[in-house]
Amino acid sequence: MPGSGTIVIVGGGVVGSSIAYHLRRDGHAGRVVVVERDPTYVRASSFLAMGGIRQQFSSAVNIQLAQYSTRFYAEFDRALRVPGHVPHTNFRQRGYLFLVDDGMADRFEARVERQRRLGAHVERLTLDQLRALVPGVRLDDIRFGVFGPDDGYGEPREVLAGFRAAAAAAGAEYLTAEVVGLTRRSGRVAGVVLDGGERVPGDAVVNAAGPFATRLGAMAGIDLPIQPVRQQLFRCALPVRWPYRFPVVIDPTGVHWRHDDPVTESEPDRLVVACTRLDEPPGENFECDLSRWETDFRPPLVRRLPGLEPLTLIEGWAGLYAMSPDHNPLLGEHPAAPGFFLANGFSGHGLMIAPAVGKVLSELIRTGRAETVDVRCFDPGRFDRGELVHDEAMI
Repeated sequence: MPGSGTIVIVGGGVVGSSIAYHLRRDGHAGRVVVVERDPTYVRASSFLAMGGIRQQFSSAVNIQLAQYSTRFYAEFDRALRVPGHVPHTNFRQRGYLFLVDDGMADRFEARVERQRRLGAHVERLTLDQLRALVPGVRLDDIRFGVFGPDDGYGEPREVLAGFRAAAAAAGAEYLTAEVVGLTRRSGRVAGVVLDGGERVPGDAVVNAAGPFATRLGAMAGIDLPIQPVRQQLFRCALPVRWPYRFPVVIDPTGVHWRHDDPVTESEPDRLVVACTRLDEPPGENFECDLSRWETDFRPPLVRRLPGLEPLTLIEGWAGLYAMSPDHNPLLGEHPAAPGFFLANGFSGHGLMIAPAVGKVLSELIRTGRAETVDVRCFDPGRFDRGELVHDEAMI
């Protein structure tokens, strides 16, 4: 694609803004226009995310995407500082810990061996090592732990703000509007139509619309196999200033938590608690069912760490995962719609790998080939061919 062409990105969340940032950083001289319908981002998946960042996957491509992103996040607050904005992503590399029970042991033993062969930094922890890492944890049903010491968590809203500010400082244009149609020229997608009637021509259009990606896909005549699925999160106050900082801890029940560090000394220590529920019916449901805190979230948490019994709920919220059939993303130009690029279907891992996705989409758009990480297996047309990508560590 000519370096002076216009790239239109639909969706200005973490993924869309990362693509815009990388396009400008990588030397794209043409316009980069990001269309975002809601600049408050109150329903953006990345804005509502837990913020976990890990490299513990079981496929080479996902490990490589995660490793690039982990390195990027470690330098984020310094590298993306621009006039008028200092990011405070505060990526805390406190680790990512899976607690493994009998029913999961064989699968995780094989996963650890595979991850090590593929270059992921993971450790198999004994029960004594787990007690040292998470004092007070109950381990009567646990065989061992799997720990990623380079992993951790950051602040999702600061990641979004940092990418957007850096992209804008590098020359990306942000428009507040809703895309209501696509234009075509010579069989290619050639721009977007906004709700105010304005047409924005583009040499490429990027679908980075998160859980709303199917609407834009339909405008291109494509039935994207992506479903929005609600995930609920809760913030709670610890009873006392906790004597240590938690890594991200994944319980066998699926409940997981991380520390939410207080901003001031007068604020209580807090946790963010979530649970991946694959039985949640699809749909654009942003309602948080607070009763689930007492029935589904709190009991496994308190059983695992009895010292958390007195914790109190502060708030709950819900966001959407954009789920694909194999829980892996769709990345690249769609074969049925030339000029229409996808960055969709992250299935809960968009924030986690957003830096790498921005980089590889920049390469695919500018040169037609991803050099940093080979993502050809995530070809958007793979589902039409029945070619699913297997990575059992995606959920």
